[in-house]
Amino acid sequence: MLLQPLSAIPAEWWELLGTGAGVALVTRLSEGADGAVSEVVRAGDEPADDAGRRAGELLGTRRPGRDALYGGSGLVLVEAYPSAPYVVIGGTGELAGVIGAQAALLGWESVVVENAADAEKALTEHRDAACLVMLSHDPDFDVPVLRNALALGIPYVGALGSRRTTARRQDGLVAAGVGASELARVHGPIGLDLGAKTPAETALAICAEILGVLGGRDARGLRDSDGPLR
Repeated sequence: MLLQPLSAIPAEWWELLGTGAGVALVTRLSEGADGAVSEVVRAGDEPADDAGRRAGELLGTRRPGRDALYGGSGLVLVEAYPSAPYVVIGGTGELAGVIGAQAALLGWESVVVENAADAEKALTEHRDAACLVMLSHDPDFDVPVLRNALALGIPYVGALGSRRTTARRQDGLVAAGVGASELARVHGPIGLDLGAKTPAETALAICAEILGVLGGRDARGLRDSDGPLR
């Protein structure tokens, strides 16, 4: 157990927690465990050492977590409070509304965007929390937004559509210069293979896949199956 006076915690820590930003507190104990220095690590920060790297890993799970490791001079404690997922839904319609409702049940925020400019703004402003769900089949909308999400390092990038639409998007992304490793990060067809038929069931399959990907779980997705989508 580590006891510290509030004055020893950086003021930035409390400010970022108040805004809901993903943030971790890294506390380095002296070799004799008679002193401690705390520093703040934000989601997306370039790690300076193993402690910073571990903080980024914990923040990437979108679940609060703690860990301890040994640094150069003693024990290092890492305490992470990630921001909740922020689902950027590209395209409108009944499914968009149901996905938003399902996200709300999970305590996530969501926004519906109808063009590439608004999507880029939402992804950039919520980079540490954003997850992309592309519903639109418009090549002038879906391909640029998918490419931008991959370039930003958004942890979950998914796109609704038939296998033919998925292949068209892949061709568009390749033509836009997206490499094979980044292309493999796109979850398309989107969602877990739950046998979903209704919009509500589809929304559940999509949000379940987001949860699994963020948590690093190997849940089976539709892109990994060969059978018909319905």
